[in-house]
Amino acid sequence: MYKTQMEAAKKGILTKEMKSIAESESMDEKVLMERVAKGEIAIPANKNHSSLLAKGVGNGLSTKINVNLGISKDCPDVDKELEKVKVAIDMKADAIMDLSSFGKTEEFRKKLITMSTAMVGTVPVYDAIGFYDKELKDIKAEEFLDVVRKHAEDGVDFVTIHAGLNREAVNLFKRNERITNIVSRGGSLIYAWMELNNAENPFYENFDKLLDICEEYDMTISLGDALRSGCLNDATDACQIKELITLGELTKRAWKRNVQIIIEGPGHMAIDEIEANVKLEKKLCHNAPFYVLGPLVTDVAPGYDHITSAIGGAIAAAAGVDFLCYVTPAEHLRLPNLDDMKEGIIASRIAAHAADISKKVPNAIDWDNRMAKYRADIDWEGMFTEAIDEEKARRYRKESTPENEDTCTMCGKMCSMRTMKKVMSGEDVNILK
Repeated sequence: MYKTQMEAAKKGILTKEMKSIAESESMDEKVLMERVAKGEIAIPANKNHSSLLAKGVGNGLSTKINVNLGISKDCPDVDKELEKVKVAIDMKADAIMDLSSFGKTEEFRKKLITMSTAMVGTVPVYDAIGFYDKELKDIKAEEFLDVVRKHAEDGVDFVTIHAGLNREAVNLFKRNERITNIVSRGGSLIYAWMELNNAENPFYENFDKLLDICEEYDMTISLGDALRSGCLNDATDACQIKELITLGELTKRAWKRNVQIIIEGPGHMAIDEIEANVKLEKKLCHNAPFYVLGPLVTDVAPGYDHITSAIGGAIAAAAGVDFLCYVTPAEHLRLPNLDDMKEGIIASRIAAHAADISKKVPNAIDWDNRMAKYRADIDWEGMFTEAIDEEKARRYRKESTPENEDTCTMCGKMCSMRTMKKVMSGEDVNILK
């Protein structure tokens, strides 16, 4: 038999997850299996996540999006976050990351996994302080791994592990000045632990033990970018590239153990650096699936960072990024509320779909062609059905009712679609009557 999706693929075994993904993505089963075997496609599917509808992330597949949720010390309401989970799934999020850092984290995580048909990810280091009720410096190296195992047992499909921030990377970071230093929450915690204990990164030092856990549960490792850029100035610097090289080395070690890998990337960066960063990651990390936060293409738009992120995300995904982490209007300001989450999901889905058209993902353009046909026919119901946000489209139409049903209040009878439809069918255009 097999322990992981990668091992099954290497043995030529078509799992039920592979079969379902190949069908939904219009990809040949053999091609999918070959890419899973090579590590170019990951199928995060923990054996204990029974409600999961598995999806693939990687080469040739549609661009996936992730939604961040979770409770914090200032916002510890489990029920509110679970409401977000339901809405996120209804809005077709492909993955949900539980970033809980305080309070009833285990209760929330278990409820999330039980109800989520989407992939579930976590960052175990966030949970460690609350789990042990210890200050960061007092947590033992093996205790970090025990938290990872607990998440694996609960059914988490992928875990962000900042294993690339080793002592070499820390020394390089100290020699290279940055404006925003380390902006990764998990990365900053690992860095602080290393400095406080004068020790090596526990995940880097014990990487083989981490692989033991992930192999047992078929839990994918999302190799975190602790040294990602937190502002445009810090993008594509020596720190980021040094960590990326290490992540490539760790990827090879994981694949030898049939553990699936996703690589996380920046961050904030200027538009003209995005494509080069994608090519660099794909080269240094052996075409492993690439997962980015944004990237945000300017630092000056708090309250609108779902837009800065969507711009960067579309460019990145068109260049080869496989997985987009959504950003909401609340980024850098507060925990997102339900409306913030909705806006972030829609912005990220738009970016992903725009990129899929550019990447010639099978059937991606068909959606747009259906919408175009309904517009040409002035078929409002058809347009609403195809809209990425049907509720908003219907609401806007209802809020501003035109005199004539075959127009809107923008153009009225001067509507180009109405004019062409009438004149091409031999009718009088009839604008003033």
